[in-house]
Amino acid sequence: HIYFASIIKPRLSLSLSLFLSLCREIKIKKKNKEGIQRMGIRFILMVNKQGQTRLAQYYEWLTLEERRALEGEIVRKCLARTEQQCSFVEHRNYKIVYRRYASLFFLVGVDNDENELAILEFIHLLVETMDRHFGNVCELDIMFHLEKAHFMLEEMVMNGCIVETNKANILSPILLMDKSS
Repeated sequence: HIYFASIIKPRLSLSLSLFLSLCREIKIKKKNKEGIQRMGIRFILMVNKQGQTRLAQYYEWLTLEERRALEGEIVRKCLARTEQQCSFVEHRNYKIVYRRYASLFFLVGVDNDENELAILEFIHLLVETMDRHFGNVCELDIMFHLEKAHFMLEEMVMNGCIVETNKANILSPILLMDKSS
């Protein structure tokens, strides 16, 4: 934490991409000392108010039964919470960071040592990116354009690490695909 504070102190405002790259740099140094390989993001879920999963992207291998059980437990836990409660929940060996936008819940499962506020910003960036493409994204957009939603996630997250935060860069391949079809 001292190293992190000394980097940020001279700069008062950081972009999300710079902030995430600083966090990643610190994590890499931590990994090298411990010799342990870890991913930050383990899974991303988009769920409606009724608890139906509309999109699921996993960055670690789980069997179908394990995924169903995990999704059911997490969705029940998050949907039962009130708006006054914080958006972070610990479950098994994950930290769940979630945020509600209209009728959709965006849930991200991360390692316990991951920065919750950075993940909340990532969720907001994901929604803003989808809003820019779909125009006020809703559950039906996700359902009818599932491949585009997955493609956006694949542009933003690779192997559990956030690799792109620029909306134009995220959307440019999708716009090219739209033009060609």
